[in-house]
Amino acid sequence: MLWLLILTLPCLGGSLPMTPAPGPGHEVGIVGGCDVSARRYPWQVSLRLYHMGHCWWLHECGGSLIHPQWVLTAAHCFEPGNLEACTFRVQLGQLKPRANDQLLKVAQIIRHPKFNVRLSAKRGADIALMKLMTPVVLSKQVNPVTLPPASLKVPENKMCRVTGWGNIADNLPLPWPYHLQEVEVPTVGNELCDQRYWGSSNSSGQINREDMLCAGTEGWDSCQLDSGGPLVCLWNCTWFQVGVVNWGELCGHRNYPGMYTRVTRYVSWIRQYVPLLPSP
Repeated sequence: MLWLLILTLPCLGGSLPMTPAPGPGHEVGIVGGCDVSARRYPWQVSLRLYHMGHCWWLHECGGSLIHPQWVLTAAHCFEPGNLEACTFRVQLGQLKPRANDQLLKVAQIIRHPKFNVRLSAKRGADIALMKLMTPVVLSKQVNPVTLPPASLKVPENKMCRVTGWGNIADNLPLPWPYHLQEVEVPTVGNELCDQRYWGSSNSSGQINREDMLCAGTEGWDSCQLDSGGPLVCLWNCTWFQVGVVNWGELCGHRNYPGMYTRVTRYVSWIRQYVPLLPSP
């Protein structure tokens, strides 16, 4: 089951300007999450799709600002594949999806060429880029997250954070006023992740070990409508986005950590389209 949802969450050098660590606040929390204070995650994006029945641009997926004109998200957020860029809008710098919307138009959607929805996100390459019609003005509320170097190794049991507006439990939507949530989750090694999902560390082809990253534990997890949102980890006072919310079985279950597209695997692909920002 793909996770079309958004969540909220709890030092190396990077090619983009360093993203400062957010100030003190709650450390718990999307399943198991808590409200986010202003300016903690200025890269958080709400991806909107127009629903005729509601006559409203409804939140569909999460994403992250990685450049003033580029957003990183999941490829399955744009299924069916015939949906065009004009079908979507982007909201930045906002904690509550329907409060003072200032929606931005999307000029281009670039899905990774190896993504195949018929094989499902479980087979990898579930990553996509959105080019905004015009660059955004950066501020304390709107600022890119730092991408990791491709060589970065994320250790097992590293405490990271995921953010979004997704469900707070299986089939239980985030209640009004729909405040952005955050939760701190431990990374899970792929062999252990295999064991938890399929009962064996030798299951052939279960997890694409170069492509996928597992994170989460009982009661702390991403969930539906968090898809495309960022998983960020702190090194030397800088937040690096190491994962994109991808898929999972159940939400917050001890045997089913959340599955994330491993960003380090796709840094070179991202750089084919997204230019480096100048150093501050």
